[in-house]
Amino acid sequence: MTNEELTKPQANEPEQDISVLDGLKSWKIFIPIIIGLGVTVWMFMREYEPGMFDMIQFSGWTIFWFFVSALAMATRDIGYMARIRILSDRDISWRSAFRIIMLWEFASAVSPSAVGGTSVALFFVNREGINMGRSTGIVMVTSFLDELFFALVFPLVILLIGYANVFGVDDGLISDFAKLAWIGYGLKLGYILLLSYGLFVNPQGFKWLLNQLFRLPVLRRWKAKAESTGDDIVNTSIYFRHWPFKRWIKAFIATSASWLARYWVANALIVAFFGIHQLGWFDHFIVFGKQLAMWIMMLVAPTPGGAGFAEYIFKEFLGAFIPMGAGIALALAWRLVSYYPYLIMGALLLPKWVSEIKLGKKNKK
Repeated sequence: MTNEELTKPQANEPEQDISVLDGLKSWKIFIPIIIGLGVTVWMFMREYEPGMFDMIQFSGWTIFWFFVSALAMATRDIGYMARIRILSDRDISWRSAFRIIMLWEFASAVSPSAVGGTSVALFFVNREGINMGRSTGIVMVTSFLDELFFALVFPLVILLIGYANVFGVDDGLISDFAKLAWIGYGLKLGYILLLSYGLFVNPQGFKWLLNQLFRLPVLRRWKAKAESTGDDIVNTSIYFRHWPFKRWIKAFIATSASWLARYWVANALIVAFFGIHQLGWFDHFIVFGKQLAMWIMMLVAPTPGGAGFAEYIFKEFLGAFIPMGAGIALALAWRLVSYYPYLIMGALLLPKWVSEIKLGKKNKK
């Protein structure tokens, strides 16, 4: 595939089977909601004591800081939309970018954290007018930039904030939270190293290695998928390895802005419910660092969108900064801001989007 073929939309590209969306149904929003609320109720019943919510304050400032937390999530989405426009050389409009990101987040929210929505994201991009080869490249580089952010920022945060401040200690041994975080980080680092080698160093060699690896009996059932992935990496490399450095910087800035905005959500909610003096200035950075570690830990969560696991780990991991007993309520508020809106938005957008696809296919016949 040449540069021109990768960068120009192909109007007559074969239609992709709508079955790629079989795993995405609007009713699936109820699975993570039931799991998340179920764990929240379980924690509440286990720990309830009279007066446990007395520390929660409600005032005009509560509404203001709750709005700030929602604004942080909106900033995160705008950063994602800006990035996908950069990666598409602005061939994707802001409206299309909004639809792609909302559907992508919905797919992630109803899929196990380790799976995410990347597997169907290229379908979303393709349906907004970008040919399949180029869509694959955009989604692959999006994943690369996300993992690059974690690979660079996580050790930097540990260095600046302090290991003990982020994870604490457990009788002098590495805590269970730290184990989960380092396992997640190891997976991310391994992924980014392999992908970097395939995209920028030796794409043909990476493709050959992948094909050889998936000839092993234990992996042979995924051989066709591995061959397709190898082709995708080679084709993506053709264009993006020669991208101007200035564009890489812009795309990484958009990526960083998205994730950094997301990590300040908990800070705003703590201030909203417990007052501006609940956290000292350095405490804010510790909470920020803990949220970064939490998102890495959630990589190993088996439930859709980390439902249940996320609420539990939020309460336990940030417990030192939340008045006794109020962690459950704050964990629920955190998910209401950072997770449930994507379930609702996706459930609203998906049926109409699928109908448009089916109508378009019918009109072409």
